[in-house]
Amino acid sequence: MKVLVCGGAGYIGSHTCVTLLERGYDVLIFDSLVNSSELTVERISTLGGAKARFVRGDIRDRDALDAVMSVGIDAVFHFAGLKTVGESYENPLTYFENNIAGTITLLQAMQAAGVKKLVFSSSATVYGDPERMPIAEDAALRVKNPYGRTKLVMEQLIGELCDADPAFSAILLRYFNPAGAHPSGHLGEDPGGTPSNLVPYVAQVAAGLHDHLSIFGHDYPTHDGTGVRDYIHVMDLADAHVKALGIMDHGGCMAMNLGTGRGYSVLDVVEAFEHASGRPVPYQFVERRAGDVAEAWADPSLAERTLGWRARFGLPRMCEDAWRWQSAHPYGYR
Repeated sequence: MKVLVCGGAGYIGSHTCVTLLERGYDVLIFDSLVNSSELTVERISTLGGAKARFVRGDIRDRDALDAVMSVGIDAVFHFAGLKTVGESYENPLTYFENNIAGTITLLQAMQAAGVKKLVFSSSATVYGDPERMPIAEDAALRVKNPYGRTKLVMEQLIGELCDADPAFSAILLRYFNPAGAHPSGHLGEDPGGTPSNLVPYVAQVAAGLHDHLSIFGHDYPTHDGTGVRDYIHVMDLADAHVKALGIMDHGGCMAMNLGTGRGYSVLDVVEAFEHASGRPVPYQFVERRAGDVAEAWADPSLAERTLGWRARFGLPRMCEDAWRWQSAHPYGYR
């Protein structure tokens, strides 16, 4: 089966490509390299045990998409897009253009080429501030930032296409907080600067690249006052994306959560990373950030029932693998 992986050189996309190659898929990576490196493609092929083809391009470029679709694509994975919450507040129009307009162009190219299967990498940000825990797929969708808005609109666009074309099949995977790295230590998250996510920032503090971690708020109604999130190993996410492709025999659109079903606080993560690295992670408490919620973790039971999938790795393994990657690549791929 020949699959096109848009954004396949990024963090989650690259780990998914490795899993696809390991399971015998023919992989074509399409990536602008805005948030990634071509060196990633080389490592994907090495770790996956087969050659992944690579085309540099932007999903807003219809001609480029038509060209890659012309080789005979059976299914598409959509990881492409900008992904930083803070940046989306500063540049909302850029996020709308890249994520929403890019998705429209991708769907148009798929429709023109007769490609009817799509696995979309969505996000738990579509839930905003949830009313209850754990968060199930029927929870209210009330986004709180421009990035989350783009994810929700992208989901809606895909759902409308499924309604219009009964043969079109899509799985929308709402993942929670990805963490960790490939167990080899040769593939991981490369933020390309100051990380916006907790685990890579903690890793850089442990490595001495930052003096300390700033913890935003310590008066939340949680067991230690810091925010609680559902962290999920990137290899578990990759496994779920590939398994989603395996159930797409009929048309329709389905959203499902990907998480462990357990929440960890910021201080829980700090303690686990100190244990994994054998190094201290100094931290300071600062004011809360606007828009942050006290706690959020998934009800992953739908994915378990539908995909036969369950997260295999807990927080200690995420920290061990993230530290192995950080130790070997203190400055990412540079």
